[in-house]
Amino acid sequence: MQPGYLQALETGELKRRIDKAGQWSTRCCLCPRNCGVNRLEGELGFCRTGPLAQVAAFNLHFGEEDPLVGERGSGTVFFGHCNLGCVFCQNHDISDNQSTHQEVHPNQLAWIFMQLQKQGAHNINLVTPSHVVLQVPKALELAAGDGLNIPLVYNTSSYDEVHTLKLLEGIVDIYLADSKFFYSEQARKYADAPDYPQKAKEAILEMHRQVGGLETDDQGIARRGLMIRHLVMPDNLAGSDEWLQFFAENLSKDTFLNIMGQYRPAGMAHNYPELLGRVSGNQVETLNKKARKLGLTNLDQRSSGIFRLLV
Repeated sequence: MQPGYLQALETGELKRRIDKAGQWSTRCCLCPRNCGVNRLEGELGFCRTGPLAQVAAFNLHFGEEDPLVGERGSGTVFFGHCNLGCVFCQNHDISDNQSTHQEVHPNQLAWIFMQLQKQGAHNINLVTPSHVVLQVPKALELAAGDGLNIPLVYNTSSYDEVHTLKLLEGIVDIYLADSKFFYSEQARKYADAPDYPQKAKEAILEMHRQVGGLETDDQGIARRGLMIRHLVMPDNLAGSDEWLQFFAENLSKDTFLNIMGQYRPAGMAHNYPELLGRVSGNQVETLNKKARKLGLTNLDQRSSGIFRLLV
């Protein structure tokens, strides 16, 4: 199964998608923030990203889910900033630390993709890519021409617009989607995004429509499909039970689900007493049992209370 972006390059569809993303970037409406700024002229909206992507780090990552990591690792590219901005961000030191960010031209981003492939990566894993939907396809166009041929992973908070995800149809092979807040009150308080629950549900359904449940090769390595992450939070602030019900009612049963027990107070969480609690392995296992009861049986086997290093 060849990555979708190779066919998109051959047919010229990749170029057409780049042009459309460029048009939308002049009055940016790529994500639900709908800032309306001209990013191509250097105007900055919520994501503080202009015409060039900012890369905070890239490496072979062995802490992701097994179908992504395999024996050789997932080729992660951590982009600077994001379009959601959770106050408890687990990647706070990466996403918000401007001193670690380097603006990269498309040829430089393409070089990063190729280096990761040469190092043996099973995939190119774009971490927080919702605000670089223009820059990534530009780099893909160059890298694919140079021989890039491994799956593309869109590792997102799910704060995405459906019309933008449609630009990625046939280009992204694997969607790795977070499910954070089920209710608007928490989304407003902790991410200033009261529309997150609705936007995330719409986005996850669109991702599932495009790629379906997880497909792997004979080595168990992901080739295509939707993978869901759900971070369990103290006092059920994420609405875990409700999310499981949503998945069971709306997604295929083979959709990969990682119920994550790695929550820890990070970022600005110290300003919110209710975010200072911890999540126990028992809580995570209870949710795994509920998921299986609902028919969601393709569960991550390493998720029970395990904290995975991000870099």
